[in-house]
Amino acid sequence: MNTRRILVCLSGLLVAASSFATNPLITDQFTADPTARVFEGRVYVYPSHDIPEPPGYSGRPNWFVMEDYHVFSSDNLTDWKDHGVIVTRNEVPWADKSAYAMWAPDAVFKDGKYYFYFPAVPAVKEGGPGFRIGVAVADKPVGPFKPLDAPIAGVKGIDPGVLFDKDGNAYLFYSLDKIFVAKLKPNMTEIDGEPQVIDNLPKKGLQEGPFAFERNGIYYLTYPHVANKIERLEYATSTSPMGPYTWGGVILDESLSGCWTVHHSIVEYQGQWYLFYHDRDLSPSFDKHRSIRADKLFFNADGTIQKVTPTLRGVGLVNAGSEIQIDRYSATSPEGVAVSFLDDANPFAGWKTLFNTPGAWVRFNDVDFGKGGQTRVDVRAMGGKGALEIRLDKPDGPLVARVISRRNQWSIVSARTKPVPAGVHDLFVSQGKGMFVAADWVRFR
Repeated sequence: MNTRRILVCLSGLLVAASSFATNPLITDQFTADPTARVFEGRVYVYPSHDIPEPPGYSGRPNWFVMEDYHVFSSDNLTDWKDHGVIVTRNEVPWADKSAYAMWAPDAVFKDGKYYFYFPAVPAVKEGGPGFRIGVAVADKPVGPFKPLDAPIAGVKGIDPGVLFDKDGNAYLFYSLDKIFVAKLKPNMTEIDGEPQVIDNLPKKGLQEGPFAFERNGIYYLTYPHVANKIERLEYATSTSPMGPYTWGGVILDESLSGCWTVHHSIVEYQGQWYLFYHDRDLSPSFDKHRSIRADKLFFNADGTIQKVTPTLRGVGLVNAGSEIQIDRYSATSPEGVAVSFLDDANPFAGWKTLFNTPGAWVRFNDVDFGKGGQTRVDVRAMGGKGALEIRLDKPDGPLVARVISRRNQWSIVSARTKPVPAGVHDLFVSQGKGMFVAADWVRFR
């Protein structure tokens, strides 16, 4: 997968990234802890931002280093725009300017204003050490956000998340070894009463990162839990935002990559529910550099949540005329396929797919061919006399095209296709007869 090209508008306020509707969603920087919200008919994702240790960094080594927040948005879950930095630690009046601890945030809308909640370490004179939760306010979902002069009084912890009940009352959830909830005053910047511990969840292991939402009269509290060695996602339900909550089950199992954290959010958009979360796709050897993902989430008729199966394919349609990143496949043959970085020194350059057994295949779901009629296909490939066969909808479907790569270096090779039918199809790419072949992307025209 090639690096997503970044186009910076002349105003300097908006960064637009080409995208491929695959996981991870963002491939030009590290992102984590995604809170997804629907504002003005678009999905806005507010993640935290992992960065390498900067020069002169004096904090805990090999740990999370996070200095600011971006916001990304999309109206189709395929094309994502980076609206740039919305809050940095240097803009927060009460924050310790030497700390790089801008952890998991949230954003909500009420009465014409957008409220952005974030944890940070306060300066010693402002009540440090330890984490407090701040608020920044804006007139638009992309800012500019203005941080308030002080954190929320009476709240100490991380991972803020806000829930509105059916009557429009707001509740702040957060964590500090345990999960807490407090009702917010109508001004959205103060709590009304003392925070309460949600104490009827599983007792063993760290619980953090609460995200609460309401569906069909049921309040869902979802959270990461270290039940074994690393975090998995679980949920509990209640008839009241303050609880008591009844444990419901596991939403997402421990990551196969071994990523220790799995902060998340859940949102409904255009009739489909989605789980946003993170893994370490762009940094397999260091799980403090994470990348956000999205997969579909489903409910059973009784309101229980079906376990989510994480995918590389992600969500959203992919246009057949774009560079289809087949390394983010939906499925693969049992043998003969391997995926690795294009450049081990630069993970942002993406991945390649190596086919080393005749008949080995990958499946890439939901490619939109529009009105159909495409007559040529381009493949960025490498391999001495290696052939790739392209079919639609099933591994042994009718052959659409056969592309032969004759060079042992990356090049774009083309072939004529049989007429392609209209509509959305699954794409199957397989190795034909001949030597191995590596592929970066496929594009129809």
